[in-house]
Amino acid sequence: MPGFRREHTIGEVIATLQEEFPDATISKIRFLEGQGLIEPRRSAAGYRMFDDDDVRRIQYILREQRDHFLPLKVIKSKLTAWERGETVRTRPESGPPPEAYFGSSGVSMSLEELSRAAGLSRRQIEELVANGVLEPLTFPDRTVVFRDDDLTIARAAYRLLSQGLEPRHLRSMRLAAEREVDLLQQLVTPLVRHRNPENRRKAAEMLADCAQAGAQLQEAIVRGKLRRVLEG
Repeated sequence: MPGFRREHTIGEVIATLQEEFPDATISKIRFLEGQGLIEPRRSAAGYRMFDDDDVRRIQYILREQRDHFLPLKVIKSKLTAWERGETVRTRPESGPPPEAYFGSSGVSMSLEELSRAAGLSRRQIEELVANGVLEPLTFPDRTVVFRDDDLTIARAAYRLLSQGLEPRHLRSMRLAAEREVDLLQQLVTPLVRHRNPENRRKAAEMLADCAQAGAQLQEAIVRGKLRRVLEG
């Protein structure tokens, strides 16, 4: 019959979905409706009725959740393009603003002040400096000053040393960090070669984004490998 659209009850929709989505439930479908992602028709008796387009829409939403781990807010913004038959690429998360990532509190500490703030002994700090883990500023009058990054490093080092590691063991972590810096520096070299403010801004944005993403990548890799150590 021209114009006829087959409709399904919510139970029939669940039965259709469960082969691909075993965890599909009536409550999940109702939740999607409550979030405004689907709008099934109501029958005269008040029952939800879904046509084939509704079912395809639900399948799209569930695939985006399962395959891309996207929040519903993002999926909702992609639905309009999907309905037009357009392919929408998932945009990566944006990194922190350079001002926030590279911002400094202006902290300036002596060795004794760093020792008290981080819980490290003078000898431990000197060994961390000797192994390149800490890099204080040394002025012409031989005054040594530690900054806010040094405090963060020292506090993290304190936790590692408290578990039995030694300052020389942290040298490998410092070398890994330096290799990452070298890699990211190559990425922005064409931008910083010329003293153009716009290029400098773009370089700062790229470095902040890549540095944060690299830290997340490294943490996830370490966590996964350590999980396997515990499972083994």
